[in-house]
Amino acid sequence: MSATTLLIHNGSAAPDAPVSRIGGLPLAPAGTPWPTCTACSGPLQFIAQMVLDGGRGVLAVFMCANDPGSCDEWSATSGGNRAYLFPLEGLVPIPLPALPACAGDGEEAGEDTDGDEDEDEDEDDVRQLGAVRTVERVAVAGPEYGAAARAWSERSGRPRGQVLGQLGGAADWLQYDETPDCTDCGRPMAFVAQLEEGPDPLTAPNFGSGSAYAHACAPCGRAAFLWQC
Repeated sequence: MSATTLLIHNGSAAPDAPVSRIGGLPLAPAGTPWPTCTACSGPLQFIAQMVLDGGRGVLAVFMCANDPGSCDEWSATSGGNRAYLFPLEGLVPIPLPALPACAGDGEEAGEDTDGDEDEDEDEDDVRQLGAVRTVERVAVAGPEYGAAARAWSERSGRPRGQVLGQLGGAADWLQYDETPDCTDCGRPMAFVAQLEEGPDPLTAPNFGSGSAYAHACAPCGRAAFLWQC
């Protein structure tokens, strides 16, 4: 019988750990620039990286958090998010870019302009999630994602909300099938992972309370990301 590989909310990790995780710093080939939003030109927020089986590489996902809802960050083609398929070897952390300037004052966000050094300390960082969480892979019998998540919850006694998604299998679309085409070869991309916001507000990306979907074209080394709610 086929199985569904669930991604389960797990412990913390170093920001640059070479493991599948939510949050932290992205690992990429040396010299890779931090991606920016096509719509607003601000730095994208790093969401997650997944180390794929079979030497297929590392999937890294980013999304715009500078002005949620304004940059069509749910779309695979708008430029409000980005996904990359990196090789397994030779990856290093991408240095954090400068925070974007505050609207109207020309100062960088978080910079002290009136003597109050703590004024912006609690502001969300548009470049990073608030913590790092590793994910545990758990195989559950059956090909259907929703049924597998329910079965895991009943078996483990843990809330279903601790399921952070699935790796491989078939996408469980909330609306309709939006499988993106590869921008190089034009063929439909293969489904790689589904991600949920999860139970931890520090590591919850803004998917509009929905689900996100990552796809890749391994022969072309391309990846794409979108979400539905």
